[in-house]
Amino acid sequence: MAKSVFFTGKRLRCLQSRGQPLTVTLGAIMTTDSQAMKAALKNIVIPVLRTNGFKGSLPHFRRMLTDRVDLLTFQFDKWGGGFIIEISNCPISGHTTSWGKHIPPNKVTAHDLNPNQRMRLRPLPGSGTDAWFRFESEAYSEVANSVLPHIKAAEDWWQNGA
Repeated sequence: MAKSVFFTGKRLRCLQSRGQPLTVTLGAIMTTDSQAMKAALKNIVIPVLRTNGFKGSLPHFRRMLTDRVDLLTFQFDKWGGGFIIEISNCPISGHTTSWGKHIPPNKVTAHDLNPNQRMRLRPLPGSGTDAWFRFESEAYSEVANSVLPHIKAAEDWWQNGA
């Protein structure tokens, strides 16, 4: 029976009753919910983004057009189990923040723009994380598929609403 358990990085260390440490490596045998959700997004949503001209990798994507850069960022709940998608756009020259920092078009993300210049894609109305895409039920592919109609809404926003 272990007296104490310590987690550091990818190792779990248990101090047994005789004081001898027992170390177990978790990295190869443990996949987190977040990793599984990201894998589902990579298999289902990212190919659609690529078809639509986006480049980048999770969590940030950009599409360079002749007159603007369309931006899409996946923001994961820091407590786990959910994410939201933020979209925006900026001039083809990039974005200059309110404090004067210029961010080139190949580095700018939706999070670099002021919140009133972004739109949040979410499955439910509301501003709390309960309105985010939730994957606690481990239905990762189902959640990833539920994102696809929102990509169409994003296209409409980039074309007409930004």
